[in-house]
Amino acid sequence: MFKNLKKDLPASIVVFFVALPLCLGIALASGAPLFSGVIAGIIGGIVVGALSGSQIGVSGPAAGLAAIVLAAIASLGYENFLVAVVLGGVIQLIFGVLRLGIIGYYFPSSVIKGMLTGIGIIIILKQIPYFFGYDKDPEGDFAFFQIDGENTFSEIFNTISGIIAGNLSLGATIIALISLAILILWGNYLKDKHRFFELVQGPLVAVIVGIIFYIFTKDNSTLQITSDHLVSVPVPENASSFLAQFSFPNFSVILKPEIWITAFTIALVASLETLLCVEATDKLDPHKRVTPTNRELLAQGTGNIVSGLIGGLPITQVIVRSSANIQSGGQTKASAIIHGFFLIISVILIPTLLNMIPLSVLAAILFIVGYKLAKPKLFKTMYNLGWKQFIPFIVTVLGIVFIDLLWGIGLGLAVGIVVILIKSYQNSHFLHIEEKEIDNNRIKMTLAEEVTFFNKGAILKELDEIPENSTLIIDMSKTKYLDHDIVEIIQDFLGKAKERNIKLVVTSERGTFENPENFADLFKLPKQTA
Repeated sequence: MFKNLKKDLPASIVVFFVALPLCLGIALASGAPLFSGVIAGIIGGIVVGALSGSQIGVSGPAAGLAAIVLAAIASLGYENFLVAVVLGGVIQLIFGVLRLGIIGYYFPSSVIKGMLTGIGIIIILKQIPYFFGYDKDPEGDFAFFQIDGENTFSEIFNTISGIIAGNLSLGATIIALISLAILILWGNYLKDKHRFFELVQGPLVAVIVGIIFYIFTKDNSTLQITSDHLVSVPVPENASSFLAQFSFPNFSVILKPEIWITAFTIALVASLETLLCVEATDKLDPHKRVTPTNRELLAQGTGNIVSGLIGGLPITQVIVRSSANIQSGGQTKASAIIHGFFLIISVILIPTLLNMIPLSVLAAILFIVGYKLAKPKLFKTMYNLGWKQFIPFIVTVLGIVFIDLLWGIGLGLAVGIVVILIKSYQNSHFLHIEEKEIDNNRIKMTLAEEVTFFNKGAILKELDEIPENSTLIIDMSKTKYLDHDIVEIIQDFLGKAKERNIKLVVTSERGTFENPENFADLFKLPKQTA
């Protein structure tokens, strides 16, 4: 695991700087104590990272669960909610034992690519206000409709209005532009010039420059960055106040139905998010390694049990952290584990220093992450693949941007299923006239490998249109599966064929049969051998 430490260590630093504000923001958006988000980030890194079979996935508190957690905490209370988190982890363990991890493989590639692209666009849109030092909303607020009544685009409009009115933070904007320039320069030019620029990642340099900028401008009324636009980590006064930040579940409510309903909801949504993220990160992995999904459910379940026991939020594998890890050169699970240790060490030893990091610097880092996930070239590539790939892709993207992650994936999957049904309807059979004579037309219907009840309407319509005094050849030689509904349709056609003087010839791997009395009996005959 540590053979690639020279790449995993710099990547873990980048993931740490991306994860820290997201842990805090998601906790704030969830109505939970800020430290609960950090706990989930630590457990997601160390515990889940160690148990997971994923080499480049990174786990932590998920924005997709924020709305569920917010409602649950409001109705149950925080200590009671933690019981649901623990039970949710137990249910995930059961999912893993039952080998339900295979569910993730049933999502079309176009939907997974749409998910990555949609998340990339959301990251960019949500970070625009932070980039200009204007937005005070939590960073975990990734849904289109936000908890403060605004939405993604109204926040951007408010930012533009603020810039026009001269209300933006000049210092935050300047250091964001400087950070973005550093990241672009580092990523596109410097990293190939010298080994130093490969070992020391651009995001780390941007964060250090941001802290220095804050220190030197904090007394400047024009350039100072206010505390609203800095990272905000709880600062304990001593060991006792640090330990006081941990909460523990109230197991006396474990038999209440609402606890179990919340637990099952958390387990189901967290498992689905994790499996989709696993599928997406495996596609992004340069080495194309395949994550064992059942093991991932076991790892996530264990992480949620531990997180709930000590006061943390629910955990999933998270695409923002995972993609930042991949793009920063992470090679093995060591980067995820080390980032977890960085989180716990930093909140214990240097919380004051962390609180000097401008959010606009982190916005610049996330701009780059978002752009790499949603490159414009990808839209052209998906369009060129045809409508069967492009429509589920674009519906997923729009659903994620204008509603939220789960809705976007659900809509993309629904459209993908419709596309499959349409193509199944179109490709069930091929009908053509082999010979056209005055007295006896010869028509051949070739059935596909699989013909299901979805194809009933099309086949029934064409059988009814076969002209009288014709010869119909039904070629099933390549058919592997024929639905019973189709067998019944052809059986019914046998009676009509006699009345209309239609000669029916059936060709299959069992032989060739003229005007069979019972079509269903053909499948009981032994196969003919050459």
